[in-house]
Amino acid sequence: MDKRWRLKPAPNAQVVQALTHARSAPALATLLAQRGITSPEEAKAFYHPALQQLHDPFLMKDMDRAVERIEEALREKQPIMVYGDYDVDGTTSVALVYSVLSRCTGTITHYIPDRYAEGYGISTLGIDRAAALGVKLIIALDCGIKSIDKVEYATSLGIDFIICDHHLPGEQIPAAVAVLDPKRADCDYPFKELSGCGIGFKLMQGFAQHNDMPFAEITDLLDLVAVSIGCDIVPVDGENRILAHFGLKRMNEQEPRPGIKALLGMSNFDRKLTISDLVFVLGPRINAAGRIEHGQQAVELLLAKSANEAENIGKRIDGNNSARQDLDRAITEEALELFSTDPSLQDSWSTVVYNPTWHKGVVGIVASRLIERHYRPTIVLTESNGKVSGSARSVKGFNVHDAIGACSDLLEQFGGHMYAAGLTMRTENLAAFRDRFEEVVRERLLPSQRTPEEDVDLEIELTDIKTLERGLEGMEPFGPANMKPVFLLRGLPAKDVRLLGNSGDHLKFQLCDPRNPGVVLDAIAFRQGEHFDLLRSGEPFSVLCTVEKNVWRDKVTTQLNIKDIKAGVENVIGAAGSQLDKVSA
Repeated sequence: MDKRWRLKPAPNAQVVQALTHARSAPALATLLAQRGITSPEEAKAFYHPALQQLHDPFLMKDMDRAVERIEEALREKQPIMVYGDYDVDGTTSVALVYSVLSRCTGTITHYIPDRYAEGYGISTLGIDRAAALGVKLIIALDCGIKSIDKVEYATSLGIDFIICDHHLPGEQIPAAVAVLDPKRADCDYPFKELSGCGIGFKLMQGFAQHNDMPFAEITDLLDLVAVSIGCDIVPVDGENRILAHFGLKRMNEQEPRPGIKALLGMSNFDRKLTISDLVFVLGPRINAAGRIEHGQQAVELLLAKSANEAENIGKRIDGNNSARQDLDRAITEEALELFSTDPSLQDSWSTVVYNPTWHKGVVGIVASRLIERHYRPTIVLTESNGKVSGSARSVKGFNVHDAIGACSDLLEQFGGHMYAAGLTMRTENLAAFRDRFEEVVRERLLPSQRTPEEDVDLEIELTDIKTLERGLEGMEPFGPANMKPVFLLRGLPAKDVRLLGNSGDHLKFQLCDPRNPGVVLDAIAFRQGEHFDLLRSGEPFSVLCTVEKNVWRDKVTTQLNIKDIKAGVENVIGAAGSQLDKVSA
């Protein structure tokens, strides 16, 4: 798929000058300025995250009420249920809060709803289970902000709720004892983009702070927060950057908790963990429990105390992940076949596909796969409990959640984020929904958003890479709002070009600097085998790339990860009409 390359706007020159010094060359200073850093003091804080930079948890609306209600439950020995969603964010949240409170009481249980029998969020079945166990307090994590009726039902049974959610609230806030959500209009908490597990951590931070519990007992659980931050694709800036930094530090510098160690072993993973690894190595396996069997397995894995216990649960989850991969491939092929045989889909600005036999647990993944092939807002639907249900994914800059909201009169339920959402409707509304959604997308999607776009941080020379490496390492962890910098390299030849993979899908080669023959760097380009002839021709070409470390048999080398390749040298659009200026490292 052809992509448009666009250079990011040049930051303020005075800011770049202020950030430039002996250890921060102009190129590095430019990258910092692009991330909103305006002074040497801010740069120092960015490069040296500290737990002391975390905000006071009691700045969050209802935090005092939440802590008081937990203390009351502990004091009166009231049974507590820790309730969370079945995805990575929900299961890590439950594991974190349960880990802390189970040290304080034996009358505590955890609960994950069944994806298929109960669906997303707080369920009547879950509340009934709590009532049967004599539970008096439910702490809901990563869900609940729109559960008005469920909270009312629980109240009628004598059960209180504390809601910890990070999704956008509706017009009405549930009548819970406490509702912790920085996105509440009446919440002044300084950082709005915590993950669900991050809010669970803030609750436990507040509880520890109010009860003289050593902070180390809480920070030891930041590995769970880091996994949630990576897998829930929340911005990796502000407080999230600090939490992710120390969570990764805990996993990389200490012995990982048994459950995480088991999954890494099954993945043959033996290098330093990054946010990207959490997303692509750990996340799919943790999610597979809820997609194929039950999310409760993921919580049990994360809470496992011994290697043997973790290994037994991990094998089952790894098997679920293999089953998920098989379903993913099969359903993606079926969905692509639907696309190729339906002229109305080919002419649309959106993709909505439905098959009642598809597995509900993988439709979100399939939607992402379809966007890779046909770049447009996409919804993949199946049948679940007698209704049509599924997942939506979006393209850059398009709010699919709001687009679905414009069709809400045809829906039973919907929720999610700008780029990912879930929805449920009656079968008889499917045709009308497909037509309405297409109409909304045509009204709101800009023509420029119909072509995938790669943002370019800087144009540099191949010789600049080595001088930037150390500074780039200090910018980790990377993720949304602090993405790994993408560099443009123009007019380079390649040598030692090879095809990799069973189908020759990938390219391995070396990039050479024609002006400095001694400068050669290894490069890999995944799923770009179609450029083999271009690279072998000897003609100059341009690439977008990121810089990474490649570990092979204990040898660490610099490698360029090629994002895209184009023939020639004139192929970048300057942001807002700006000129492309190389920045010397």
